[in-house]
Amino acid sequence: MEFSIKSTSPEKQRAACVVVGVYESRKLSPAATQIDQQTAGYLTDILRHGDMDGRLGSTCLLHKVPGTLCERVLLVGLGRERDVGEKAYADASSAALKALAASGAADAAIYLIQTGVKGRDLAWNIEQLVIAAEASQYQPGKLKSKHDKSPSRLRKLTLCVSGPEQQASAEAALAQGMAIGAGMSLAKALGDLPGNVCTPTYLAEQAQALARSHKLKCEVLDKKDMEKLGMGSFLSVAKGSRQPPRLIVLQHNGGKKGDRPVVLVGKGITFDAGGISLKPAAEMDEMKYDMCGAASVLGTLRAAAEMKLPLNVVGVIPSCENLPDGDANKPGDIVTSMSGQTIEILNTDAEGRLILCDALTYSERFEPAAVIDIATLTGACVIALGHHASGMFSNHDGLAREIEHAAAAAQDRVWRLPLWDDYQQQLDSNFADMANIGGRAGGSITAACFLSRFTKKYDWAHLDIAGTAWKSGKDKGSTGRPVPLLVHFLVNRASRAK
Repeated sequence: MEFSIKSTSPEKQRAACVVVGVYESRKLSPAATQIDQQTAGYLTDILRHGDMDGRLGSTCLLHKVPGTLCERVLLVGLGRERDVGEKAYADASSAALKALAASGAADAAIYLIQTGVKGRDLAWNIEQLVIAAEASQYQPGKLKSKHDKSPSRLRKLTLCVSGPEQQASAEAALAQGMAIGAGMSLAKALGDLPGNVCTPTYLAEQAQALARSHKLKCEVLDKKDMEKLGMGSFLSVAKGSRQPPRLIVLQHNGGKKGDRPVVLVGKGITFDAGGISLKPAAEMDEMKYDMCGAASVLGTLRAAAEMKLPLNVVGVIPSCENLPDGDANKPGDIVTSMSGQTIEILNTDAEGRLILCDALTYSERFEPAAVIDIATLTGACVIALGHHASGMFSNHDGLAREIEHAAAAAQDRVWRLPLWDDYQQQLDSNFADMANIGGRAGGSITAACFLSRFTKKYDWAHLDIAGTAWKSGKDKGSTGRPVPLLVHFLVNRASRAK
């Protein structure tokens, strides 16, 4: 999708389609009013005859409107003017993009970004619309033998601001929205691939390709490298698979030399059958999404590189499969992590924490300013928060507040859950330093408590994205979350570093 910023009046646009808003009770937005005045009340007559009432998400496509230079005018319902908040704006934008895709227009000039959204500015409006536009172009069925022969013709969007004084801030918001959109598309494309295509080796190859195209530094560690490091916990999970494990390290060195980096650790289980503690067959296909944490790290590094963020960022991705095999972990096995702590594996399906704990220990070598791990870790988090918010845990209140602020700005919500010492005793083991599960009660919390034992040397946060990384059912597919949240977090960190 090609984007541009202009401050041309709607009645002077020569685009294939001009998009303007209408509030409930048939009240025209300022841009719609300009067209109405230029056309001697044409839009007012359309509304008076009942073709549209401004209901949120409704649309009305008009052809050859007299007095305009465009081919079409698309009216989009914004709902009640006093109720236009973040969700209403998102719904209206989505409706507009869907109608544009069906219209046959190759380009469009959009004035919806001038909509007054409670608590948000023009830059936020632009970013959100651009992300939605990029998402509307994403095609998940790349492995189908036959593709849609009539995809949307929409290739160019002009985002229209009210004056040239807004140009600079609008351009910056556009660049950020495009970078986030591209990062989400990468994360979704990787997440949607099946496990027989997206293996740990394939994931490493994609990281290397990203490094070449975006001037990042990439290192891929194999089994022998990890054996030398003593990553016994990570390697124990990989034993049940014929696919070799990989530890992917990707670096964006946009900050000053010597500046402590932000480290993003992404869980990269490219398929999770549960190991010997085998999962039920129903919906097991969705366990190809168990590498969405890894995909989000790659997407975020891509966005950081495209934005040339003045910040040092490191992505650490432990990747393997979790399958049943004669050599796979067994319930009751004890393994030794890179930190030297021993772990009794009571459930082989709690494997994500076993690979993450070694990656978290490995991250110490970067002397990080902060570490955030991202993982589709627990079904318990889905039960607690559903599919709207990711679970967030942290050993540092300031870092947690930063993440919450970024999540709110990105509309990529999180909810902080407790990390109290009261829960730690659930991980007690008679035979090792800890067990890898703490029972059904507070499952997402005890998983975070487990990880916290490997993060004593830095500020750390854990994002459990099991409920937000993908959608099930008819619209099954990766969401690209939490790339928006992570990019906003990095942007805020970069602005503080100036």
